Amino acid sequence: MQKKKPAVRELPLLPLRGLSIFPYMVLHFDVGREKSIKALEEAMINDQLIFLVTQKDAHTDLPNVEDFYEVGTISKIKQLLKLPGDTIRVLVEGITRASIDRILPEEAYFLVEVTEHEEESSRPDLEIEALKRSVLGVFDEYIKANPKVAPETLITVSDIENASRFADVIASNLTIKIEEKQEILSLFDAKARLEKLYEILSRELEILEIERKINSRVRKQIDKSQKEYYLREQLKAIQKELGERDGQTEEIDIYREKLAKLDVPEEVREKVEKELDRLSKISPGSPEVGVARTYLDWIFDLPWNTESEDNLDIKHARKVLDEDHYGLKKVKERVLEYLAIRQLSNNMKGPILCLVGPPGVGKTSIAKSIARAMGRKFVRMSLGGVRDEAEIRGHRRTYIGAIPGRIIYSIKQAGSKNPLFLFDEIDKMAHDFRGDPASAMLEVLDAEQNKDFRDHYLELPFDLSKVMFVTTANATDTIPAPLLDRMEIIPISGYTEEEKVRIALDYLIPKQIKEHSLKQENIAMSEQTVRAIINGYTRESGVRSLEREIANVVRKSATQIVEVNKKRVKITPANLKKYLGILRYRYDKVGVKHEIGVVTGLAWTSVGGDTLFIEVSTMPGTGKLELTGSLGDVMKESARAGLSYIRSKCEEFGIDKEFTKTLDIHIHVPEGATPKDGPSAGITMTTALVSALTHTPVYRDIAMTGEVTLRGRVLPIGGLKEKVLAANRAGIRKVIVPFENEKDLEEIPDNVKKALEFVLVSSMDEVLAHALVKDEKK
Repeated sequence: MQKKKPAVRELPLLPLRGLSIFPYMVLHFDVGREKSIKALEEAMINDQLIFLVTQKDAHTDLPNVEDFYEVGTISKIKQLLKLPGDTIRVLVEGITRASIDRILPEEAYFLVEVTEHEEESSRPDLEIEALKRSVLGVFDEYIKANPKVAPETLITVSDIENASRFADVIASNLTIKIEEKQEILSLFDAKARLEKLYEILSRELEILEIERKINSRVRKQIDKSQKEYYLREQLKAIQKELGERDGQTEEIDIYREKLAKLDVPEEVREKVEKELDRLSKISPGSPEVGVARTYLDWIFDLPWNTESEDNLDIKHARKVLDEDHYGLKKVKERVLEYLAIRQLSNNMKGPILCLVGPPGVGKTSIAKSIARAMGRKFVRMSLGGVRDEAEIRGHRRTYIGAIPGRIIYSIKQAGSKNPLFLFDEIDKMAHDFRGDPASAMLEVLDAEQNKDFRDHYLELPFDLSKVMFVTTANATDTIPAPLLDRMEIIPISGYTEEEKVRIALDYLIPKQIKEHSLKQENIAMSEQTVRAIINGYTRESGVRSLEREIANVVRKSATQIVEVNKKRVKITPANLKKYLGILRYRYDKVGVKHEIGVVTGLAWTSVGGDTLFIEVSTMPGTGKLELTGSLGDVMKESARAGLSYIRSKCEEFGIDKEFTKTLDIHIHVPEGATPKDGPSAGITMTTALVSALTHTPVYRDIAMTGEVTLRGRVLPIGGLKEKVLAANRAGIRKVIVPFENEKDLEEIPDNVKKALEFVLVSSMDEVLAHALVKDEKK
């Protein structure tokens, strides 16, 4: 059979937005664009034929030739109806497929030359028949699953013999994407079209089945909720008839009974009443019930008026504090003062103390002892690394899982409104985008404000004025000034060697023996042994490392007792190395002879005092000053100030005025890896410079500390106690200190005072008079 040649036509083109039209399909749509109306008018003048093609993007208002597909449908206009607003409603019928060959020049509308693609009639094909049956079967299932397609459509489709028309009618009734419809329209071969239809229908059936399952599951859930609500309402009606109460009503009544017995401020009472009224109106199945119940439980669990009775017996308190801690005189005195005032006045607000001192001196443990001495509950909150304000004030109830802050939480745990509250490491708080906890602490630690402390979760005032707040810090420089101003600072210095010995013998050794299940008679450790551990194996202000070393000795002793079946182990300085290994630390000792340009200075460190041997050497040069030993800026400036002082008094010291041009001076402080700074080595460096420039020795058993000015005045320094203890440990016999530090000598233990001679000075002249060896031959 001869193949029919495709017909070529010139037709006006109308782009469709969001629509597709197939041959044999009747479609109506509204036209409003000027070019589209012109195309309709042109079609009506001629043979009522128009070429309809789908736009690629329905949102394009003014399409050009690139904005619509190449394959469309030649259609016949059946009816036109003018609507208000220059809109025309069109009824068209698809006739045949066609593809655009070229765009013809026409300004008013799109005019195109298209080629028709009519389906050739051919003998029945078994494969096409099989495809038709498969597609019809799947389409039948699609109609049953999709209520948008009328069931009568299946009857219409079943009667169609022509495979091409059969495929087009089914495609026109599918609710699929425009792109997929265009893909079917673009297939000119009936067999390819049927295969594509089968693929799309199969996928759509799977999607519809998933949708059905989802809808069924949701419907069941809704039906269940409705059923529960209906049954609950029935239960309420039955309980009302029987005179019984439901669970939620009974729970609300229990809350009301608790509220009647509770002695709380009126604001709290009103808030609880309001919350109970709200709870009674909430459905029992609502998640809000749990939120409201948790909030009410928090309010009822707080100790609004529950207090522990203070033990105001000063003798008892002194005994307890001395039992637990050796030293810490200032802290103990402050607690006893508070107890004495409490005996005179019951309205005294709780003090807010800040214990500042190096690690391991007993700041945290003394707080526990204070609580025990006063008979109060003890609450500890570590602030180290806390950077969220909500840790202090809590979260607002608008957040899921909100709870009060740790202050209210701890008060509830204590079960008392007047516990001793310890804020540990208050100097190590941080802040970030979640807020500044230090600012939140301002209200807590202010005696004038904390009687109405409001947690964000509770939103009710809670009285913290009877709480005794104790805070601890290693230093005050990182604590914000407003917060520091609200606290009473009690400095705690490091322990002296004598204090450490007493603490070890009276507290640490008995404690470790008990913890390791031994008896006192099993281990013998003398005072000299303890001193050897302190000086050779620890270097700290507190006693933590000392306790660890003692525990180490006790463990090794316990091993001997069990393994060798010893009854008693004696630890001495001679055999200590067997238990703790070789010595880890050494302390500088004074030299055996007086030296030129070498002076013993005194330094304060975070682990106690230490000695510094400052060395000065002179050599021929051009007047250069070299400073080594990891010295900080302040220490370097002190050296230069001392040198300027010497230059101003060259004649008095018998020094050549030209030494700044003929000599290089090198000042060195040993242990170069350790950074050193501060002004307190000023008189030490100046003395060493004078000694080197005048070739006069300095007494070997003398040490000094103090700041020097350009005019030779000696200014006071800090950390005198620790420095003097270091001098005593190094074998120094005379210590030169600033006159204005005389008051600080009271803090030095009596046994150290007796061992040392103190020289109070106001000027460098006095320092040099005591330090330089005048009569000894060089």
